[in-house]
Amino acid sequence: MKAIVVARQGSPVAPNVSLREDWPDAGPPGAGCVVVRTLCSAFNHMDLWVGRGVPGLDLAYPRVSGCDACGVVEAAGEGVDAAWVGRRVIFNAAVRVRRGARADDPPGSTLAPEYELIGEHRFGAHAERFSVPADNLADVGEADPAQAAAFGLCALTAWSMMVTKAGLRAGQSVLITGIGGGVATSALAIARHFGCPVAVTSRHEWKLERARGLGAACLIHDTGQDWSKEVRAWTRKRGVDVAVDSVGKATHLACIRSLARGGAYVTPGCTTGADATTDLARIFWNQLRVLGSTMGSNEEFREVASLLRSGALAPAVDRVFGPRECREAYERLEAGEQFGKVVVDWR
Repeated sequence: MKAIVVARQGSPVAPNVSLREDWPDAGPPGAGCVVVRTLCSAFNHMDLWVGRGVPGLDLAYPRVSGCDACGVVEAAGEGVDAAWVGRRVIFNAAVRVRRGARADDPPGSTLAPEYELIGEHRFGAHAERFSVPADNLADVGEADPAQAAAFGLCALTAWSMMVTKAGLRAGQSVLITGIGGGVATSALAIARHFGCPVAVTSRHEWKLERARGLGAACLIHDTGQDWSKEVRAWTRKRGVDVAVDSVGKATHLACIRSLARGGAYVTPGCTTGADATTDLARIFWNQLRVLGSTMGSNEEFREVASLLRSGALAPAVDRVFGPRECREAYERLEAGEQFGKVVVDWR
């Protein structure tokens, strides 16, 4: 079958990518799994990490990445409801790892789930067919395949961090840094779904204008200044209730300074570095919450997928490429010039 294959580790990634037409077929589904015929697949920053190599993870090459796709279920394995066959679906790329309890383990009441990622730890969805656990599926009805493919992992990540962990409530104010990426644009859509006024930052004025069209109310051109003063002025010195920050080192302190009392700083990543400077005095005095978030559960996935199916949420799609344009798709992703998700149409 056809598949987009990363031949070897390296940076930049694009020169190591090609469309193979002799890639082994997905084969029959195993127990608890289904085989999906791909309609569209979508890129995440994870595709670049896989191409460059993930520290601490021994990945074999050549390999197929891809954490997001929309397709039609073609076959169901043992123990899977046959009603899945023929349905248009997306999947949660996060597969929970369950480890047996040991005799001396303390209570695990507050432990977060451990996940492995389809498209990273195991081969992914940038191929004509792929296999996934049926428990990770969500039915998207007649949703547009490109839109549906662009929705899954980023919408789940944004939903889990904002709604489940930060406890977002309707009408609260939200700050989103680095608008333009998949998680950031998903966070904007979710915030607007809840009727929340939203401030966004970007180094690119054209991305701010795109965000304005999607409902952002406060547009901050980030040139390295302390833009927290602009956020606090926008909120009449109150501060925002939730700061969504995947930029990391370059924006963390400004986010902390932008929060209202009791506000939540929540991060799913740190593209500019992990060694951020913070303000502990402001954190304890204003009773702030600092939260980390990675992907999300199947239950959360089905919650947010229901909003796609109903038309209440839609992702931002940057560009749609054909499989033979896979190298160009990687180049656009690496350049960081996209607004929303880069998609491959396999139809």
